[in-house]
Amino acid sequence: MISYNPKDWFLFIFRFHKADTVRKLFPLIVFMCLYSWLVVYLENNYFKLADLNYAKNVTMLHSLLGFAISMLLVFRTNTAYDRWWEGRKLWGSLVNNSRNLSIKLNSFLDHDDVKNRTFFLQLIGRFPLALKMHLQSEITRWELDDQPHPEIPHFDHSKHVPNQIAGLMMSRVNLLVREKKLSGEQLLFLNDELKSFLEICGACERIKNTPIPYSYSGFIKKFIFFYIITLPIGMVASLGFITIPVVAFIFYVLASLEIIAEEIEEPFGKDSNDLPMDRLCETITRNTKEILG
Repeated sequence: MISYNPKDWFLFIFRFHKADTVRKLFPLIVFMCLYSWLVVYLENNYFKLADLNYAKNVTMLHSLLGFAISMLLVFRTNTAYDRWWEGRKLWGSLVNNSRNLSIKLNSFLDHDDVKNRTFFLQLIGRFPLALKMHLQSEITRWELDDQPHPEIPHFDHSKHVPNQIAGLMMSRVNLLVREKKLSGEQLLFLNDELKSFLEICGACERIKNTPIPYSYSGFIKKFIFFYIITLPIGMVASLGFITIPVVAFIFYVLASLEIIAEEIEEPFGKDSNDLPMDRLCETITRNTKEILG
C-alpha cells in the first residue's frame, strides 16, 4: 500500500508511480491518437460527413450514452472500494482480536507458565501470516523462531493452514481447562476471540473468491471500447485536429476508472494499492510479544 500525504497537491499532479494508470494505458493511448488522426484525415479529405449533419446526430448519441457510462463507472468504482474497505475492516478486527486474546491469556495464565505462553505467543503471531499467504494463494511456509519449539507440530501445507492454527489454539485452551489451569468461565471469555479468527478468514475468502460478475465487468469494457471508437466521428466536425488529444484524454479517464476498480476489488494481492497485510502482520506479532512476552 502506498503511503502519502493527501494535502500535497504538487506530488499528486507531477509524480507518476509504478502503479499509475498512464504507464499501463500508454500503448492504448498512442493507438487512440493514431486512430483519431486517421478519422480526422479521412473526414477532412474524403468523407465530409459534417456537411450532411451526420456528426451532429452522433454527438447527440454520445451525450446520451455518456450519462449511462458515467453511472456504470460510478457504481463499478463504489462496489470495488466497498470490497477494499471491507477487507481493511476485517484485518483491523484481526488486529484487535489478537490483542484482546493476548491480554486475556496474559491475565489467565501463570507468569511462570513459559511453555503455554510461548505456544500462544507464536500461534497468535503466525495466524495473520498464514492468512496472508492463504489469501495470496502461496504455499504457506511455517518458519519458527531461532530456537525450536517441539510442542508445535508440523503443518500439512496441502490443507487449510489457518484452520489448523485456529484448531491448535482451541485444542490447547481445552487442554488447559482439563488440567485445571483455566476455568470454564475463562474458556467462555476466550471463546469469542478464538472463534473470530476463522470468521475473519471466511469473510476474507468470500471477498477473494467472489469477484464482480463476469457479464457485468465484460459489458463495461465493451461499452467503453465502442464509446471511444465512435467518439472521433462525433467530434471531428466541430474540433478538427483537436479531436486527437480530446479523445485520448477521455479514453484515459474512462479506462483508468476501470483499471483502478479492477485493482482494488481484490484487496489481498501484491499491488501497490492493496492492503498493507505485511505491516499488519508485524503489528500483531509485535503487540503479542509485548503482552505475552
